[in-house]
Amino acid sequence: MTAWEGLLHGFSVALQPTVMLYCVIGVVLGTFIGVLPGIGAMAAISLLLPITYYITPESALIMLAGVYYGSQYGGAVASILLRLPGTPQSAVTTLDGYPMARQGRAGVALFASMMSSFVGSILAIVVLVVLAGWLSRAATQFGAADYAAMMLLGLVAASTVGSDAPAKGFAMVTLGLILGTVGTDVNSGTQRFTFGVTEMMDGVNLVALAMGLFGVAEVIGNIRSAERQGTPERVTLRQLMPTRDDMRRMTWPTLRGTALGSFFGALPGTGSTISSFLSYAMERRVAREPERFGNGAIEGVAGPEAANNAAAITAFVPTLTLGIPGDPIMALMLGALVIHGIQPGPMMLEARPDMFWGLVVSFGIGNLLLLILNLPLIGIWVSMLRIPFRWLYPAIIVFMCMGAWSVRGSGFDILAVAAIGLGGYLLSLARFSPALLLLGFVLGPLIETNLRRAMLISRGDPMIFLERPIAAGFVLVTIGLIAFSLWNAWQRKRVLG
Repeated sequence: MTAWEGLLHGFSVALQPTVMLYCVIGVVLGTFIGVLPGIGAMAAISLLLPITYYITPESALIMLAGVYYGSQYGGAVASILLRLPGTPQSAVTTLDGYPMARQGRAGVALFASMMSSFVGSILAIVVLVVLAGWLSRAATQFGAADYAAMMLLGLVAASTVGSDAPAKGFAMVTLGLILGTVGTDVNSGTQRFTFGVTEMMDGVNLVALAMGLFGVAEVIGNIRSAERQGTPERVTLRQLMPTRDDMRRMTWPTLRGTALGSFFGALPGTGSTISSFLSYAMERRVAREPERFGNGAIEGVAGPEAANNAAAITAFVPTLTLGIPGDPIMALMLGALVIHGIQPGPMMLEARPDMFWGLVVSFGIGNLLLLILNLPLIGIWVSMLRIPFRWLYPAIIVFMCMGAWSVRGSGFDILAVAAIGLGGYLLSLARFSPALLLLGFVLGPLIETNLRRAMLISRGDPMIFLERPIAAGFVLVTIGLIAFSLWNAWQRKRVLG
């Protein structure tokens, strides 16, 4: 199936009334979640995971994806109006978006963020279509050893690239790998780390783990600063219109941000947060008047917003075509597919064309819906910022308990959510990244499966990882990343000591 035929097939899937309904639900909910600071796409997707048991895989993935890229749009609203980033990716938007709002140009800043997000997403869809087919064809040459080495590289990259504390990243990934081994071993039937608890025989529940780490932990973490400071101003449609000079200044930052986001989003272990900060740094470096940045430069809004939305789209490239989640949110997406018995990989384009091409087309439809809905509804989203956290968080806790119970009808899962949430909060206090724990948890069983398969093929000879060129390349890059992180740590120790 060519890309053009695939897109036509995707329209036939994405335009079905039921699928369209879930797409709308996803993008609207995602925007709402993004507008409200302190919740984030991870918590929202965790809450929605139980629902995916009762709908088709195509609808589930399209809805969850809508929450993800919809939150990128909504995250800019609180960043610009109240200097409260709705998502980590939109934190850099506060640097120039909030000063613009203080200057009475909140509407222009919001318009710039919406338009650059839309352009970045649409151009990234083109990149997704081109890269997905190429990667899928290349990945058919992969063997079990190659997959195991590639997944190991993804874990190492996630814990080292852009991290100030790679040792903590490694610790979280390792803990995730250990949790992934809990349950009954598929090959031998041996129970591992169940401690005689019947409910643990099937392993740690992904929904409970995600809800605890990114739902309960977020609630506990934000409860001390529950009341927001300041009230957002009212924004009219007339205030949204930028000047001709604004449009001129937005154009190239949007395109450069899209290119950066598309590239880094497709790399496992990087993601949209790094993309948005790199875009801001680039715009400040190439600007003729760098002193404008931090004081209301529209380029400082357009570039990062285009970058994080482009990265949100291209992050699906390694997830769908290689089965390697590019970031923790993609790990949740991968978990949602596994729930339905679907294994993403190089054959997905041929085996599940409805899902792949329907998702790609839904990106375009969803982003168009976001643009149409968000511009006139900015006033409504702004009013959402007035909801007191003391009303919001109890409702979130109730929904999480209902969601955890609905998966297996077990009260044990509710207790697990509470315990994991407390643990996740303590980890965040110690500046550990719970997101890396989830990444290790999802990839751990896949690494174990492919490692065992590779060792069976080689009759126990570990040299298979060096004899195969693809696996050897991944192993060398992994060793290089570890060595580089150790060298950086040694350099920092020399400087401080």
